Amino acid sequence: MTDPEVTGQSLPAAAAPTAPGPLASAQGPITDHDPAFAQAPAAVPPRRRRRWPLVTLVAVIVVAGLAAGLVVWAPWTQPPVLRPAGLAVGPATANSISFHWARPATGPPPDKYLILSDGRVAGTVAGTATSYRHAGLTPASTYQYRVVALRGGKRSPQSAALAVSTITPPVSQGRLQGRWNVYAKTIRHTSHGRNGTLYWNFIPSCATGVCGVAAHVSDGKYSFKVTLTHTGGVYRGVTVANLGPCGPRGSSIPDPATVKFRLRVTNAVGEGQAWAAISLTGTMAGSYKYVSSASFYCPAASFKAALSGNPS
Repeated sequence: MTDPEVTGQSLPAAAAPTAPGPLASAQGPITDHDPAFAQAPAAVPPRRRRRWPLVTLVAVIVVAGLAAGLVVWAPWTQPPVLRPAGLAVGPATANSISFHWARPATGPPPDKYLILSDGRVAGTVAGTATSYRHAGLTPASTYQYRVVALRGGKRSPQSAALAVSTITPPVSQGRLQGRWNVYAKTIRHTSHGRNGTLYWNFIPSCATGVCGVAAHVSDGKYSFKVTLTHTGGVYRGVTVANLGPCGPRGSSIPDPATVKFRLRVTNAVGEGQAWAAISLTGTMAGSYKYVSSASFYCPAASFKAALSGNPS
């Protein structure tokens, strides 16, 4: 072997021995991709918590409370006005009817109820009411009702229709009133038979209902008055009537007759608030006394005639 010093070549400097350390690897050189080469992250100072000023915090709470309140009470979202329901018939008379309905199932009551009769406004009641009475009606007539609830200027849909009828009085309660044509037909007489049409004007003694009447009667030539009372469905009356004189024309003498009337109403209808008679039957029976003058006389006599009539 040749000595370096003899040949004049210098030897490479010997590598300084490396002491094993924590980054040494037994499997080869350490690169910056080795996990052991990663450095620990730099320390971050702790973050300070932000403190809300007291005034701001109170304002947030107040606003949140108002928002929650508006959700519960929002005037622009009022409950709907419910349609009235449960209409049912109540007591009725010849001139009035009653009916009722149910309270709203939910929500506040209406301000008032509007009552419609045959499509027209018949009246109003307070929103706390649940019934209505309609007076001044025609006997034996049917009326149709609907109810509408109103609240805050808004209307509910109309209720279902309810038909209600006033009571039909008995025919015997028919009210005699106004002008009539009554035909008289003699059915028995000893003299002075009475046939023909009598014109009657019945004037009731009461403002409403059935009652006695004052009757003005005329046959076109002679006239008289009679007061008729109403008892048990029959009109009765008696009067002294001038139905014609006794004797020849120019020298006749009065020959008054005592006449009794018995009338019964055979049919009636509702007219306004009245249960008005529209047909009648009856009788009139008359008797004459003996009367005389110096030159003639008229014997006692009697007659009976059947009556039937209708308003003129």
